[in-house]
Amino acid sequence: MTPESEPEPAATVTVTAKETVKVSRTVTAQAEADTGSGSDADSGSTHYANCTEARAAGAAPVHRGEPGYASHLDRDNDGVACDS
Repeated sequence: MTPESEPEPAATVTVTAKETVKVSRTVTAQAEADTGSGSDADSGSTHYANCTEARAAGAAPVHRGEPGYASHLDRDNDGVACDS
């Protein structure tokens, strides 16, 4: 892949429950260059717009520090998102 080419779109989450999920916005982020600093390259690549998406992906509950955790998913700010 050349620096000018577009990245491949992220995998799509398919909801199989009887619940309907409306995606209001899709954001494609630019990949960061690997600096060799030893950091986990996947640490910020997982994102859920809401707890329904996290549950559909089998990721809920999501703990602070795990991929996919975001403060907007942790309503009571106890470090565990989508726990209820």
